[in-house]
Amino acid sequence: MGVRIMVVDDHRLLAEALASALKLRGHRVLAAAAPTAGVAELVVSRAPEVCLLGTAVPAEPGTFDPIVRIKRERPQVAVVVLGPVPSPRGIAAAFAAGASGYVRHDERIEGVERAMVKARAGEAAVAPQLLQGAFTELLNPVIQPDDEGQRLLRMLTPREVEVLVRVAEGEDTRLIAAGMGIAPSTARTHVQRVLMKLGVGSRLEAAALAARTGLLDRAVPPGGSADAAKGPDHRARRG
Repeated sequence: MGVRIMVVDDHRLLAEALASALKLRGHRVLAAAAPTAGVAELVVSRAPEVCLLGTAVPAEPGTFDPIVRIKRERPQVAVVVLGPVPSPRGIAAAFAAGASGYVRHDERIEGVERAMVKARAGEAAVAPQLLQGAFTELLNPVIQPDDEGQRLLRMLTPREVEVLVRVAEGEDTRLIAAGMGIAPSTARTHVQRVLMKLGVGSRLEAAALAARTGLLDRAVPPGGSADAAKGPDHRARRG
């Protein structure tokens, strides 16, 4: 017995082509429509067994909002997303909204049909290669800058950033003052402010925190480079 399906896609021609292919395979296709603000209402009113929801932008905010409403008002409707190869977050977002499956939009009709049947049976319908790609990316993530380092950096003034860089380089108050052309008492005040803002009790803790969060890698003062901020002694040591 065929499945009662509603096909919804960003491109009406693609939706109609998929609907026609599924009809030829014995399924009952209730409608084929391009996504609009009324898609969720249409699905809720027609109550198919399975809704095939196509999208070209699975990463866009709000893409899966219609699924949330569909599952809230018609929890028995299984929604299978048809889209490009997503990031792990794309797959997670679809399932978090209530989707029962995710299928690549270039999948063969047999693959789409298998996903529909699994979703209707209450099973998760995700192609093994998509899961493999998701696991690979999750196990080998692209290293991103530490957000904590960025947050801490925003707390400091440009001069305090330079002081922190010099502290991390092991400079004492006298060297900091000489390198920045300020009085030792002023340098000492800057150091105390840096420690207070970072919430640490010593210069060693400040240096360790800056290194751990990646703050030093971003500590580039206006008009200079990170090495310039660290002073001529640093450049000499690197050279």
